[in-house]
Amino acid sequence: MVDVKPFNAVMYNKNRVNLKEVIAPPYDVIDEKYREKLALRSPYNIVDLILPQGENKYEDAAKDFHNWLEEKILVRLEKPSIIYLIQEYTTENNRTIKRKGFIATNKLEEFSEGHIMPHEFTMAGPKADRLNLTKACKANFSQIFMVYSDAAQIIERAVDIKNRVPYAEVTDDLGVKNIVYIIDDAITLNTITDVMKDKKLLIADGHHRYETALNYSKINKDAQYVMSYFTNLNDENLVIYPTHRIIEKFIEPFVVIDRIQKYFDMEVIDFNSENKYEKKAEFLEKLEIENQKQITFGLYMKNVNKFYILKLAKDVDALIDAPDVLKKLDLTVLHEVLLKKEFGFTQEELMAQEGIKYIKQEQEAFDRIDMGKAQYSFIMAYPKMKDVLAISEAGYRMPQKSTYFYPKLLSGIAINKLD
Repeated sequence: MVDVKPFNAVMYNKNRVNLKEVIAPPYDVIDEKYREKLALRSPYNIVDLILPQGENKYEDAAKDFHNWLEEKILVRLEKPSIIYLIQEYTTENNRTIKRKGFIATNKLEEFSEGHIMPHEFTMAGPKADRLNLTKACKANFSQIFMVYSDAAQIIERAVDIKNRVPYAEVTDDLGVKNIVYIIDDAITLNTITDVMKDKKLLIADGHHRYETALNYSKINKDAQYVMSYFTNLNDENLVIYPTHRIIEKFIEPFVVIDRIQKYFDMEVIDFNSENKYEKKAEFLEKLEIENQKQITFGLYMKNVNKFYILKLAKDVDALIDAPDVLKKLDLTVLHEVLLKKEFGFTQEELMAQEGIKYIKQEQEAFDRIDMGKAQYSFIMAYPKMKDVLAISEAGYRMPQKSTYFYPKLLSGIAINKLD
């Protein structure tokens, strides 16, 4: 059984701060320059808690958290509540997306119990950092991103936002509007907790944070629940974006092509400076179409005026030493057949991103090549939720950074104080 319950969230006091000036994306997408920009917006920006700096950074974050509570910059809700969140944005194709979900707490449990499923691997460094921060501050500053299945959309109908007034609206730096509701009436809360009892949860994002919370729960009896965001995979507004592979290691282009052709049928789209934009759009459209039929991804190389559609040849999957459910995944094929076997990357290099970078923004995957910052890019098609679920339910995990659930959840909407 999944134990989801409301909590007395700590939230920013709207009478003391402008929410736009204190919110931030998750710590793992904030670089040094952006961190400085966020910190300059307000002395109370959440970045000072989620990404502290200095010799005693964890202790300093704890002091700031304590002081902000004392100063009523942060206030704790008097009633156990669930925070309902709508994230609204417009895609490049002018489609309006309104992803709906709620923030609550769920009881921590080992993956072996079968109710909560991971789908990606984690690394020791980030978990050690997050554990030190949690020990010092005794709080969850960011949510785990969980996905569940509810075809009837009972929770969405129970919340019925048409008859509720938002607690806050704030637009982030990427133009995503976050509309926040505080749900504290007993009927709706009971409906949500009852619906969730028989669900299985898939961790969409926040694997490091979940495993950190699990480790922390073993040393603090008051920390058996973790703050999570839950969204319905049956909602068409849940979109998974790919993470592209950018290769910095130099290999002659003709060698790259020669090695790829051992395993892939190749379709070439030539372009020139005048029709590059048009041909790129054709390339991306064909990539998605072909990926629906068979394992397919794209290739774009430095100083080569061609886009390549790479379609896995027949019976190549027999060469892959992996369970059948993983052989159906394009990233498994890319990692095992090309990056490891042909291009010499070790598993450790792939995990540490040495000579390879995992890029979420599609345009950046092309720009890095055009600017000479990388040698070639493997452009991935949109991941399929059915593949993610099949792999997780079979007890396996996808390669690191396989999926990108956009938009990211803001830090600063709600905090879970662990006492």
